Amino acid sequence: MTDLDWLAIADTTALVLVLIGALLCLTASIGLLRFRDVPSRLHAATKPQVLGLLLICIAIALSLRAWPVAAFVVPVFLIQLATAPLSAHMVGRAAYRNGTLDEGALVVDELRDSRETPPAAGG
Repeated sequence: MTDLDWLAIADTTALVLVLIGALLCLTASIGLLRFRDVPSRLHAATKPQVLGLLLICIAIALSLRAWPVAAFVVPVFLIQLATAPLSAHMVGRAAYRNGTLDEGALVVDELRDSRETPPAAGG
C-alpha cells in the first residue's frame, strides 16, 4: 500500500469517528429533553457525551496528523473525563436535597441518614 492509501484510510476513519461522535452527542441531548427523572437525565448527559467527545478528539488527531494536535487533544479529553462525573454528582445531590428526586425509585438510599434536619421552632 502506498502513502496515499493510508491517508485515505485515515481520512475515512476520521470521518466515521466524527459521525459516530456527533450521533452520540445528539442522543445525549435528546435524552436530556426526553427523560423525565433526574438520574436518567444525568446518565444521558454524561455517558454518551463523554464517549462522543472522545471519538471526535480521536478523529481530530487522526485527520490533522500532527503530534502537537494530539498533545492538545489529550488534556481536553482528560478534563472532560474528570469534570463530567463530578458535575453529574453535584446535580444529583442537589436534586436529592431539593426533593425533586423520586425517592420511591431509589433502590438504596445511602443519603437518608445524612439529611439535615431543620432546627426546632422556638429555640
